Amino acid sequence: MTAPALPVTELTTLTERLHRDGIIGLPGAFSRDWVRRLGEDIDTAFAEARARPDGAVGRGPNRYYVEIHPEQLRGFAELAGHPWITAVAEAVLGPDYRIVEVGFDVPLAGAVDQPWHRDFPMPEETARHRRLTSLAVNVTAVDTEPDMGPFEIAPGTHWDDGAAFDHGMFPPRTAYPRYRELAARKFPRMGDISIRSALTIHRGTANQSAKSRPVLVLGLDAPGAGNDARHDTAVTREFRASLPESVRAHLHCPVVDVLKPITQKHTIEGLVMGDAG
Repeated sequence: MTAPALPVTELTTLTERLHRDGIIGLPGAFSRDWVRRLGEDIDTAFAEARARPDGAVGRGPNRYYVEIHPEQLRGFAELAGHPWITAVAEAVLGPDYRIVEVGFDVPLAGAVDQPWHRDFPMPEETARHRRLTSLAVNVTAVDTEPDMGPFEIAPGTHWDDGAAFDHGMFPPRTAYPRYRELAARKFPRMGDISIRSALTIHRGTANQSAKSRPVLVLGLDAPGAGNDARHDTAVTREFRASLPESVRAHLHCPVVDVLKPITQKHTIEGLVMGDAG
């Protein structure tokens, strides 16, 4: 499946909405067959990660995050080179944006409501100049149903001052009523993607089904944003050489002879607490 380029007017509308809301949805970016292969690769990587110490990090009861290397995904080149993703990334982060993270979240059956949070403290450049310096691309591996613990986000909160947030990420409970009032639950289907600022206040909700809801995360940075320090992305020489130059240009990670399994660096403070009330 080769997606058409975004018309200039549509790209302008999308980037304006991203700056206003902190999230945009792009339905039908990939074929369902492509997503099925993605789901198989996530299942394989998840089983491998859970079989070794610190291979998966807990983000609340029955909820995990796993960082992986790009070549663990057979469709990485199609993902990183998708014309809708690259167009939005260039428009928001600049033409020299970097791929700094590949991973996935898996809320299993029994996962509970996460506390409202952003994924890292607001960078000074964002606080001073209202410029987004990073984006997260999310790709669901399943059709999201209401009982599967859908992602919930409070549009527009990426600009909220986080001075009173614990660790710069966790707002006080007194702010929860506002987030609940703003909140939108997302029900993407296989093939849909979203692009968001990870500063936008969000949470995973309780998974009341018997199914898991794996979601791929592709993290992108503007030059100098510094989120690469939080991740251990690497590629082998052979894999890097197999990628189109348009994708290689955005990979500034170490090039190695043999990949080492990634040890998750830390759990995000607070998410292990589960239900935020």
